[in-house]
Amino acid sequence: NAAEDAKKLELVQARNQADAMVHSVKKSLTEHGDKLDAGEKEKIETALKDAEAALTSEDQATIEASTETLMTASQKLGEKVYADAQAAAAAAGGAADAGAGPQSAAQADKPADDNVVDAEFTEVKEKK
Repeated sequence: NAAEDAKKLELVQARNQADAMVHSVKKSLTEHGDKLDAGEKEKIETALKDAEAALTSEDQATIEASTETLMTASQKLGEKVYADAQAAAAAAGGAADAGAGPQSAAQADKPADDNVVDAEFTEVKEKK
């Protein structure tokens, strides 16, 4: 029974990974899909449908293959999301640096209190 249980566990894990990937890609596609080309978006939607169909399968290889296809298809979407996040961070960072005055960007990242003391101590208990 141990071998059968291990196969079932692997199937469940593959299915969970595929389900998480489907959910993640759907969310990203809803939020950032308008920034993709029509062809790229269509590839991702097709891969999503295939992955959702594979979730009902009992074949682990089919589930894993559809998950891999979905990951590959959604890489362009991930690149767009990452580029947008970088642009937003740069815009926010640029505004923060402009208001920081003469401090450099490296100094702005340091905490304000650099006077931290690391010490060892011994607890002394008094007898009463």
